[in-house]
Amino acid sequence: MTPKIDPALHRDKKPDWIRVTLPRDPKFWSTKGLITDLKLHTVCEEAQCPNRWECWSQGSATFMIAGDRCTRACGFCAVKTAKPFALEADEPQRVAEATKRMGLNHIVITAVARDDMKDGGADHFARTIEAVREAVPTITIEILVPDFNGKDDALEVVMKAKPHIFNHNLETVERLTPLVRSRAMYHRSLHVLKRAKAMAAELGSKCATKSGLMLGLGETETELFQAMDDLLEHDVTVLTLGQYLRPSAQHLPVIEYIHPDTFENYKQIALKKGFRHVASAPLVRSSYHASDFKPELDLE
Repeated sequence: MTPKIDPALHRDKKPDWIRVTLPRDPKFWSTKGLITDLKLHTVCEEAQCPNRWECWSQGSATFMIAGDRCTRACGFCAVKTAKPFALEADEPQRVAEATKRMGLNHIVITAVARDDMKDGGADHFARTIEAVREAVPTITIEILVPDFNGKDDALEVVMKAKPHIFNHNLETVERLTPLVRSRAMYHRSLHVLKRAKAMAAELGSKCATKSGLMLGLGETETELFQAMDDLLEHDVTVLTLGQYLRPSAQHLPVIEYIHPDTFENYKQIALKKGFRHVASAPLVRSSYHASDFKPELDLE
């Protein structure tokens, strides 16, 4: 039975520690101009990321390929749900050009869910990875992918392109998954993460696996710690924990604002459990300061 969250439980007033600094650095505007000029989408804008001012001011952005229309309607996500347009064949080259112009040494590539396509957009991911690597051979490539409906053949297409970091978010604990994530399955996501790591090894490449969870949706600490254990059992080495923030009144309510001290405590617990790298704070998102970590370099 799908769990329910009473909208009346929503806590509208944000605490003092939820602060977003508006842009002052001119690099923010040059980054925005570049993205507009090349007609690219970023998850920073489409998902209303609270850190976009900071990241863009540092010349960092997470590129969202395969359009800005998602075939899923997750209860937490600001990306619009609609019938997607056809893929743009030159998008991989445009992402590569942006990467080169921005002088990036670490790129994060994500995408909307494309359940309308047989491979879920896997080939488009692979072509984008290859175009970026050709443009900037020394770059670290991180991908943040949908679950491809658990299809190993689609996953293999992506892994053959040899990303350095494979990120797929669990988003929430097992009990809340049917409510929070449209069409997703908790154990399928775990399977995708484990298979990605295994496929990389089979292909003779090194790839770190990464996942993230949002807190404040009504999960318990016991459920959170179980999710950590499940990720570790499926060979995930990098974890991000952040506060869920409601994009609009039509989205899931915020049940609790987690204090920064609690986030720090969760970080220490996760490290003790065995994660190699953990980012845990209210405004942490999947790609926040992604280049600060080098998990692809310390694989055994």
